[in-house]
Amino acid sequence: LSEKIRVDQSAIKKSLDAMSRRQEIFHSTGGSHACARFDSSGQLIHLCEDVGRHNAMDKLVGSAVVKGDVPIADEFVVMSGRASFDLVQKSLRAGFPMMVSIGAPSTLAIDMANEHGMTLACFAKQDSISVYSGLRRLGP
Repeated sequence: LSEKIRVDQSAIKKSLDAMSRRQEIFHSTGGSHACARFDSSGQLIHLCEDVGRHNAMDKLVGSAVVKGDVPIADEFVVMSGRASFDLVQKSLRAGFPMMVSIGAPSTLAIDMANEHGMTLACFAKQDSISVYSGLRRLGP
């Protein structure tokens, strides 16, 4: 995984705002999840929504494959749901060095992120975040 990316709290705030604003299906129904790619400054690259968080991740990674962007090295992924081990695994396979989740992580997700050197940050809010692995990629 890339060690080049460093993301500060302002970029995470920016990414959370951008994701929230762009979740059109969620705003219409209240019943969808989102996954989005961001650069280190928090600039939105691509967002996908679906009823299932796994489907949203699959759409996001699939669109990156089609564009020839895989492996993804210097970006981070933000997801609206909790961070399960299989979503961490999908993120790792795509090359994301960092995953941010609005929800809670599972123990297996934390273990997998640690084992592979991924930054995993969960319970992401505008004013706080809990980092479970890879603190080195987060700035002040």
